[in-house]
Amino acid sequence: GYELFKVEKNAKEIAKIAKAHGLETSALKTFVDDIMYRMIFDGEKLTDLLAPLELGWKDRRVKELALMDDLVKLLHKQAQGNKISGLEAYE
Repeated sequence: GYELFKVEKNAKEIAKIAKAHGLETSALKTFVDDIMYRMIFDGEKLTDLLAPLELGWKDRRVKELALMDDLVKLLHKQAQGNKISGLEAYE
């Protein structure tokens, strides 16, 4: 029961973050799942995640920083104290 609760809570947080940043929930979930599976943050995948928004490089950078500000907290919670390589650039 508790594991299901945690999964549902994380799904709601991802959906909330996706909506706030104009992203597809499934795309953001895949992005987060990939980070957690490998425990490596990939900046290129972040760029790919934001590509559908068709932003210029300045606007995309602002959007990346805002998104990562929200995601870092979630990723740390899911990592449960383990290090995610490459994430320190956004901390």
